[in-house]
Amino acid sequence: MDLSLIALLGQIATYPSLAVIIILVIGVTIVSGATDAPNAIATAVSTRCLSPGAALALAAIFNFVGLMGMTYISTAVAHTMFSMVDFSGDTHQALLALVAAMIGSILWGVFCWYKGIPASKSHSLIAGITGGAIALNGMKGVIISEWAKVIYGMVFSLVAGFILGWIFTRLIEKLFAHTNRNTSNRICVVLQDVMACAMAFLHGAQDGQKFMSIAILGIALSMGIETSSAGFPLWLMITCSLAISLGTLIGGKRIIKNVAMKMVQLEKYQGVAASLSTSTTLLVSSLTGMPVSTSHCSTSAIMGVGAERNIKKVKWDVAGGMVKAWILTFPCCGAIGWALAKVFMLF
Repeated sequence: MDLSLIALLGQIATYPSLAVIIILVIGVTIVSGATDAPNAIATAVSTRCLSPGAALALAAIFNFVGLMGMTYISTAVAHTMFSMVDFSGDTHQALLALVAAMIGSILWGVFCWYKGIPASKSHSLIAGITGGAIALNGMKGVIISEWAKVIYGMVFSLVAGFILGWIFTRLIEKLFAHTNRNTSNRICVVLQDVMACAMAFLHGAQDGQKFMSIAILGIALSMGIETSSAGFPLWLMITCSLAISLGTLIGGKRIIKNVAMKMVQLEKYQGVAASLSTSTTLLVSSLTGMPVSTSHCSTSAIMGVGAERNIKKVKWDVAGGMVKAWILTFPCCGAIGWALAKVFMLF
């Protein structure tokens, strides 16, 4: 099936729902860039290795590169997104349910951005499409064996992020135990800059595939093709890459302030440990097909790093507020997606 941009534009007259799907995917992706992508470079700002402006610019660039690059290496995360829900049945109603799911995800993302909460756009999107699939096909709309990877990913990202943050901090302390502090700081600044780029790359790799998979699902439903036969066209990769980058540049500072400056104060070597932990967690998740949240990985790593030195240094009230938002994401977005889908399917 020809999924080139020219071919798609030619199909919009026949399938007007295509335009709505693509616009909403771009909207969801921009919100992700504003609410989730900034977590990738929050520690670099917190440790003053990068200025907020420079960090946001690097995040925008490497989110773009990460989405493009990882798609050619592995599409495991996209496969999970395709397989976890069933939108089969009446095509018109399926498209309405998918539109409702994305609108719900956008509304939740904007609310969390306004509150300065590093919400998981991954989980809000998953919850939204799950609610839409249930509204369409009942509980049969959820493929439990694939959906379970979301739970695995959540547990893995929180546990691995915290433990690796603690371990890497200990290792770095031992490596620099006999090194002059000024020398250590200079080395850590370089390492932190490199890790900020790596984290932005891996965020683009993770989240980009999620949003592209929803776009392909909408295109497949509109045009009556199987998602298994549809790859990711270049124009879609470029569009989603630019959308993530734009969102990061527009709304990133609010989230950086909450994660990097309120939860725990980090020294430069601790920032390296947190970034290394987050990058490792994201890489393993991307290659194994677990759709995880960058905000979960990053925040749990920062808590692990802070706890290694003094558990009382972590502002658990701030961290607790973030965890509450994460827990509420699934029922809230799922309920919004379900309710909007039911309303839309009346017409």
